[in-house]
Amino acid sequence: MKHSNISIFIPHIGCPHKCSFCDQNTISGAQHLPDGNEVREICTQALSEVKSPEDTEIAFFGGSFTAIPRDYMLELLEAAQEFVGEGKFRGIRCSTRPDCINNEVLSLLKTYGVTAIELGAQSMSDKVLEANERGHTAEDVFNASRLIRQYGFELGLQMMIGLYKSTGNDEYETMEKILEIHPDTVRIYPVVILKGTRLAELLESGEYRLFGGADDEREHYDFDDVVEIAAGMLEEFGKNGIRVIKCGLHASEFVEKDMVGGYYHPAFRELCESRIYNHLIWNELFEMADMNRPQKYVKEEADAKLQKLKGKHTIAVHPSCISKAMGHKKSNYLELLERGIEIKIIGDESVPKYKCELRR
Repeated sequence: MKHSNISIFIPHIGCPHKCSFCDQNTISGAQHLPDGNEVREICTQALSEVKSPEDTEIAFFGGSFTAIPRDYMLELLEAAQEFVGEGKFRGIRCSTRPDCINNEVLSLLKTYGVTAIELGAQSMSDKVLEANERGHTAEDVFNASRLIRQYGFELGLQMMIGLYKSTGNDEYETMEKILEIHPDTVRIYPVVILKGTRLAELLESGEYRLFGGADDEREHYDFDDVVEIAAGMLEEFGKNGIRVIKCGLHASEFVEKDMVGGYYHPAFRELCESRIYNHLIWNELFEMADMNRPQKYVKEEADAKLQKLKGKHTIAVHPSCISKAMGHKKSNYLELLERGIEIKIIGDESVPKYKCELRR
């Protein structure tokens, strides 16, 4: 069954740093601190509405949970723990910073029924972490991840694409190091620049640029670049058995109102999965025509080979991925049709996710 969360947002309190991108009130839409009684109200209502509580966790998101005042953290945990167990929710999930994890806090979280811990790694480049005022190192992420695993928690890592001073090489280095850690889950967040943040100041001054050239060393990307990078990561994590439980910041009127730049789209994951299947389908067609696809798609080069590809073709994908293969707003289907290639996409349970087969 599909896993779900009962999300309870804790605004930015207790955290020892304010990072360059941080405005948790806007990101979460939360403007006040929930207390234990409010947690009980939320959980009571959710327990009466959720179809599969055994596959659901109470999730404390928004701030660095293990950095908030200890009395307040215990108040929240005590309230949530009442709703964990047989006939209730599966457990408790929280997010925190890598440098706010130690043996003492992990023992405490275990006592209160916490089952999963997500770390805001954001980048695995020390240069990028320092530039964005994270206050921790990549080594802290490795050490905290190791400790979390030792205590038997599910481990999640969160990363960001397009941070200040981050190059294409830094993005892929972050992916490779996360693959090395091999967490259970990952969240991929393209950077969104919000009013009142350090990134907004850097953007206004021109020191932080979002759009630029085409080499891997640049510190700025256009929206299409970010979709391409995130799509590649989504596919790579999937191949390695790591669940990507979020790709793109969740749709929010607060984010849309307060953002001044960045890479936000309410259907960002759909765009990425469309891109994955775009590449897969083109590769299948080129292979069918016994042609090598250019390493980087260039329309003029591909058009010269289209005569062998034109016509009707049937593509099989996993039934759950038919709409992904069609593309966001049928973008893949329409792109191919414009080039004289008409595809019919069918579902086949034997085809894995992020794979497709040309049926001849």
